[in-house]
Amino acid sequence: MVAKSRLEQLPSALQAALADRRLLKVIAGLTNFDAASVERICRAAGLGGADLIDVACDPELVQLAAAVSGLPICVSAVEPELFAAAVAAGAAMVEIGNYDAFYPLGRIFDAAEVLELTRRTRELLPEVVLSVTVPHVLPLDQQEQLAVDLVAAGADVIQTEGGTSAKPFSAGSLGLIEKAAPTLAAAHSISRALAAADSVEAGSAAPVLCASGLSAVTVPMAIAAGAAGVGVGSAINKLNDPLAMVAVVRGLREALGMPAGTIVVA
Repeated sequence: MVAKSRLEQLPSALQAALADRRLLKVIAGLTNFDAASVERICRAAGLGGADLIDVACDPELVQLAAAVSGLPICVSAVEPELFAAAVAAGAAMVEIGNYDAFYPLGRIFDAAEVLELTRRTRELLPEVVLSVTVPHVLPLDQQEQLAVDLVAAGADVIQTEGGTSAKPFSAGSLGLIEKAAPTLAAAHSISRALAAADSVEAGSAAPVLCASGLSAVTVPMAIAAGAAGVGVGSAINKLNDPLAMVAVVRGLREALGMPAGTIVVA
């Protein structure tokens, strides 16, 4: 299976994290081109025990993130033509999405556009691991079908989202669960749809990463819902204190289970 062979090109530790369903990706932000901000986030990710860092699609940011964190780098964009330079700079994988930064601008990605972006990316980069985010604005049944279609078009990993649509009403842990509900529901539905499609094709189902609106309270729920890993951004990058950022990453790591090199107290 081609997708499986591409995933086997990932660093062994990243493959193990996916196989063990405990991958932790720290997201710096698709529109975050601030080198100082990216450096702080990546340093915290490395010290806190993350497995992967997701940065904006810029070759210099790829090199900075790798140097600071020592971790594999994923780059995110919605323009496939930007990916090649980032891969040449050392990115281990590329990602279409997520789309949270675009929704406040009124920019909506429908299924047809995401599928076309996937096909274009696969044509440009036939051997590079490709993750694709399924827009949460679609009804769940349409998210399921799009995920199946994306894998057929060459996506190796499917990512969910939904934090921007959540409107938590409660404080504390209940509010955190309410915030994560849309992406947890998507992870549950999509992982099962991919498994069902995979049983027909007799292949190996693409792993699902659950992202957007997650916290240490809800990342175990994402794994229970069927995800192979999680992506967390705002819970970390909204902080200004480097020690607090590291503490959040460590809390996420512990919530998912060790290792990731096993955390070293700095």
